[in-house]
Amino acid sequence: MKKILLITDIFNPTLFWDVDVSTLNAEKSSRLIIERVFSLGTIDEIKTVIEYYGKDRIVNTLESLNYLDPKTLNFVSVLFDKPKNEFRCYVKRQSGPQLWNS
Repeated sequence: MKKILLITDIFNPTLFWDVDVSTLNAEKSSRLIIERVFSLGTIDEIKTVIEYYGKDRIVNTLESLNYLDPKTLNFVSVLFDKPKNEFRCYVKRQSGPQLWNS
């Protein structure tokens, strides 16, 4: 049985500055939690998320996100040994028009 993930006890509340942390459910809010921790969290917080959700679920979630900053995309690409072109945010960025590119 999975142990309950207590968001307020494990993660820095500033990661979830725009939501009421007490209402976050680890299962229902998994996409938000994974995205925020990988984008803004510490290595210890990232390890905790990987332990709780598992590599496959995290990779599926990260691959489906519309946006990841370039630094986070590089990190998760190397961490999970996945090419960048398997991430929606990378493909979407490449297919958009490059205006004012000099």
